Amino acid sequence: MTYRPIIPATGIVGWNFLERTLSAQTRVFQASPALSRDTAYFEAKIGEVNTAEDLVSDRRLLRVALGAFGLQDDIDSKAFIRKVLEDGTLKTGALASRLTDSRYTDLARTFGFDLATPSTKLSDFGTKITELYRSQQFEIAVGEQDDDLRLALFAQRELEGFATGTQNEDTKWFKIMGSPPLRKIFETALGLPTSFSQLDLDQQLGVFKEKSERQLGLSSLSDLSDEGLRDKLTQRFLIRSQANNIQATSSGNIALTLLQAG
Repeated sequence: MTYRPIIPATGIVGWNFLERTLSAQTRVFQASPALSRDTAYFEAKIGEVNTAEDLVSDRRLLRVALGAFGLQDDIDSKAFIRKVLEDGTLKTGALASRLTDSRYTDLARTFGFDLATPSTKLSDFGTKITELYRSQQFEIAVGEQDDDLRLALFAQRELEGFATGTQNEDTKWFKIMGSPPLRKIFETALGLPTSFSQLDLDQQLGVFKEKSERQLGLSSLSDLSDEGLRDKLTQRFLIRSQANNIQATSSGNIALTLLQAG
């Protein structure tokens, strides 16, 4: 039986408990037989993969490959994923570059099927992907109980990379804006309305920058190397999300009361 993460509370209380027990809980979770079998199979077989077609033809390999990037829901979209992988990221008009979700670009770039030698031929490639897959699977298990805590875990894992990345500031922000989980973290933490995503992208970029500096003290994404700043973002997200949920529940109860009274 797969280990079910222990989440005793929601919001900041649940997050603090999860942080304290994260190492022990992930160790137990990752020892589960099904997860161990999948990751062992991937590490043993991925070196035999030469093309995108090879990958999508093996469902067990594809499940781990997609799961490592949070794209597990695309497991049955083989033609689409094959096209994303075959196009890669180097050529003009590559499919991944035309998609708003930056996870497809990460997938295509990481596997490198548009290169002379794909990344699947690197000796440590299998273990890199299975490490990501294990993290994603644990986050999914947490999300089955509390989706806000899943997003918080994802943000803590992903945002440190933006601090050390070599891309320019705007490119990094556009990548955050193109990642549904990270966008939700920032939009919620900064108190942005649901209609915000309808603005022009350059306008969104300006708002993200201005509000992040004013509310978080984040003058550059390189500042995310500071663990305290990442924690501040995470806590603001959890507090505001919980407040939004309480408000929505209260509004729903009022509406129900009025309907029943009528």
